[in-house]
Amino acid sequence: MLISFQSHINQKLPFLKKGKLLLAISGGIDSVVLAYLLKASGFNFSLAHCNFKLRFENADKDEEFVKQLAQKLEVKCHTISFDTLKYASENKLSTQMAARELRYNWFDELVEYQKYKYILTAHHANDNLETVLINLTRGASLQKLTGIPEINGNIIRPLLPFMRNEIEQYTIDNQISWREDESNQSTKYFRNKIRHQVVPVLKSLNKNVLQTFNKHLQFLKAEQNVLQNHLEKTAKEICTQEKNTLKIEIKKLLKQSNPQVYLHHILRDLGFTDWEIVVKLLTAQSGKIVLSKTHRLLKDRGFLLLEKNSVFLTNFEIEITKECTQIDKPIPLQLSVVDRVNFLTENTIYVDASLVKYPLRLRKKKTGDVFYPFGMKGKKKVSKYFKDEKLSLLQKENVWLLCDANDTIIWVVNKRADNRFSITDNTKKIIKITSIQNQ
Repeated sequence: MLISFQSHINQKLPFLKKGKLLLAISGGIDSVVLAYLLKASGFNFSLAHCNFKLRFENADKDEEFVKQLAQKLEVKCHTISFDTLKYASENKLSTQMAARELRYNWFDELVEYQKYKYILTAHHANDNLETVLINLTRGASLQKLTGIPEINGNIIRPLLPFMRNEIEQYTIDNQISWREDESNQSTKYFRNKIRHQVVPVLKSLNKNVLQTFNKHLQFLKAEQNVLQNHLEKTAKEICTQEKNTLKIEIKKLLKQSNPQVYLHHILRDLGFTDWEIVVKLLTAQSGKIVLSKTHRLLKDRGFLLLEKNSVFLTNFEIEITKECTQIDKPIPLQLSVVDRVNFLTENTIYVDASLVKYPLRLRKKKTGDVFYPFGMKGKKKVSKYFKDEKLSLLQKENVWLLCDANDTIIWVVNKRADNRFSITDNTKKIIKITSIQNQ
């Protein structure tokens, strides 16, 4: 196995030879074998072990085993203990997800402060098959059905092409001991059910199922890369990014041979699950919204507008006292007394201080709001002003109104000031108000 391991490194992962490596090690057979292979191949690596305090004294024995292994291999060893159950409870995560999050957060810290270049994990071909079967069972995209990536950013999995029986044989040939996690035998975990109940059936149907899987997975990955490149190229033609909003042009999307596929590609990692409702949004009336936990998709005329979820509080308002010269939230505003008017912009207005009644209020639009747009005659409903300005629904939601103590609009912020507070020849004191959010 050592010869084939070195050959695989030379062909597929030669960059590992130049980096300082951090091996995530549990004490189990796969990570222990990877440690021996790295040592025999002359790599510069250290061990990193997490004690999740889930298996009582066995967890502590695992940690001690890893420390002794580090001494034997003459490499540095990092260890850490976590109160995993507490973290899972506080963050509303499953125990497995909590452990994963804690583990990789710590690895990232080690990489940053200890200057490691790559994190190595000991996933192998059996793990890969199990992962694909799990994803297939749960319903997954083509990307998920291509298995665990051997290279994912700075995370590398050098044992991915190798099978469990090869790893076991290496321990026999080299008289290597390891720690067995008794939880691996429990079928209360989904992965273990796949490992102990499903995979054996597949092997009974095809004794070379792992070799067949590995071979055809390479073709599937290659085909998926071709498809991915095409989807990304088409998505760039369909979508435009405007600040925090991704605009999906419906007309261009519907010209594609299968619009749903392209829409799924654009939205697949954003938490949307009811794809039937998402697709219906293409022909829905403007104003219809579909939400995921992290994003929202809104139909607005000829576009689907995608952005991260924000809290749009229509009843929210903030008071600005006479002594206040600056606020940072919900938008940054600066207020100052000046002697004269400089250049007028959408981001800056000048008002007659004698006409302003404090405290000022910064709020969102309400039904019936009316103001007197600067440079125009008469009054106009704010809703009509928004319509005339052709603001999208998302743009309307992002507009703030600056009002005085009587709730009279002074400024549709970054859009238009109100004539009633304009500077005249009789103005003695001028207040300059600047929004710095777009500067």
